[in-house]
Amino acid sequence: MAHSKSNYTAAADVFDGWKDEVLTGSPPTFYPIGSGELARIEIGPGLVTLLGGAPGAGKTAFVMQAVVDALRLVPALRALVCNVEMPPKVLLDRQLARLSGIDLDTIRYRRLTAEHAERIDQAMHTLEPLTDRLAFVRPPFNLENVAASADGFRADMIVLDYLQRIPPPGEHADKRVAVNATMDYLRQFADAGVAVLVVAAVGRTKDNKGRSSYSGDGLNLASFRESSELEFGADDCFIAVPSEDGGEYGAVAVTLRHLKARHTRAQDLTLEFDGRVQRFSEAADPQTWNPDRPGKPPRGRLQSALASAWAKTPPAEADADQGAESW
Repeated sequence: MAHSKSNYTAAADVFDGWKDEVLTGSPPTFYPIGSGELARIEIGPGLVTLLGGAPGAGKTAFVMQAVVDALRLVPALRALVCNVEMPPKVLLDRQLARLSGIDLDTIRYRRLTAEHAERIDQAMHTLEPLTDRLAFVRPPFNLENVAASADGFRADMIVLDYLQRIPPPGEHADKRVAVNATMDYLRQFADAGVAVLVVAAVGRTKDNKGRSSYSGDGLNLASFRESSELEFGADDCFIAVPSEDGGEYGAVAVTLRHLKARHTRAQDLTLEFDGRVQRFSEAADPQTWNPDRPGKPPRGRLQSALASAWAKTPPAEADADQGAESW
C-alpha cells in the first residue's frame, strides 16, 4: 500500500524563531490611516481588509481617504487603486474637496473663485507630493491587469473597488465561483507581502417587517453578494451602516460594523461622514451628535441642555425676526 508523503511542521522547528519575535517586541507592520477610531483599523502587508455597504454608504470615499492619508503618513508607501466606476480625476476631485473643505459640487462644476484660492492651494500642496506614489489601474479591469500593474508600479497597497466587477483569470461557471476565485488570488497577493483593501457590494436583506432593504440591522457577513469566500478570506470585515439622520450632502453618523477580526477583537467604529466634502472624521458623542452642525465639536452636557432649552423657548415678540444663534 502506497503512503502519501508527510507534510507538516513540528512546533519545535518554529518555536525558537517565534520566541525571538515575541521577545523582541517587534509588532506587525500597519499602514496608519488616521487617529482615534481610524487608528484601530488594521491595514498592512499580508492583510486583506474588506469593506461592504449599501450604495451611497460612503465606501469609495472611505477607502480613498484611507489610501491618501496612508500615503501622507508613510513616506515610502506606494498604492495602486482599481476603481471600475470612477476615473482618476473624479477620485481626485473628491480628495480635493476633503482636504480643502470646499464642497464637492463647487469643485466638480469648476465654480472656484478667489475666496477658495488659499484652501485650494493648501490642498494641492498636500496632494501633489503623493502623486508619484499613487497610481490608478486602466482598463481592462480584471485581476490579471491588476496584478501586472501592481508589479509594474511596485505597489505596497492594492485597492479594489469593487470586487464583484473585477473578474479573475479563466472561465467560471457563475459569479459566485468567480468571486470565490478572486478572493483566493487576493489571499495570494497578501501572502506575497501586499496590503489589500477590498470594497464589496452587499445584497438586500429582509427587515423585521419582511421588507427588502439595506437595513443596518439585517446586514451581516452573509450579506456580501455572490460569495461566502469573501468573509472567510478576509482578515477584517466591515460593513458601513449610515444613520437615517442627515442626507447625501450633509453629515451623518456612520457605524463601521466590525463583523470579523481574525487577529484582534472585533469592535464597531462610529464615524461621521460629511458627504458635501467626502470626509470621514471622528464622530461626536452619540448623545449629542447633530447632523445640522457638521465639522463642529460635540457639545458637552451643559451645552446640550442649554441648546435643548433654547429650542423649546419661543422667541420674544421683539426678537421674533432675529433668529437664534446657531449652535
